[in-house]
Amino acid sequence: MNTKGTMPKTEYVIEPGKQEIISTTILDAPRELVFKAYTDPKLFAQWWGPRRYEIKIDKFDSRPGGSWRVEHVGADGSRHGFRGVNHDVVAPERIVATFEYEGVPGHVALQTATFEPLGNKTKLVAHQVFQSVMDRDGMVASGMEEGANESIERLAELLEMMKAGKS
Repeated sequence: MNTKGTMPKTEYVIEPGKQEIISTTILDAPRELVFKAYTDPKLFAQWWGPRRYEIKIDKFDSRPGGSWRVEHVGADGSRHGFRGVNHDVVAPERIVATFEYEGVPGHVALQTATFEPLGNKTKLVAHQVFQSVMDRDGMVASGMEEGANESIERLAELLEMMKAGKS
């Protein structure tokens, strides 16, 4: 658990009729650590997605042109696959990648994650652009905010362990 007792708050901009979601979170860790948690598959598997799923990394090539595929595995054996391609990876500043949920194939979003230093903290901005307003609204309706908030909580907990040298 997070020893500080305060979880980061994520702000979402989800405007009606637009094809995008912008989320902003301030994390209590230097951006090099946050970037590492995003690009190291062993670390990524510890925080990405809701706690109720085990994370299985199938592919995780954190280079421009590298592909990734991750599965959420439920206690009941259910599997949810996600995949994409990294288009731009600039350490420790930015990752641009596609995102596709295999349960609804063909609906691909483009996400740009930027990591801005704020002293010993990091401002993480994720800008997702969907192919249509319907796709964006479908992602929002699927419980995306709840899952994203849980991921950010898990990321904050992992960053606390990384800062303490325990990851």
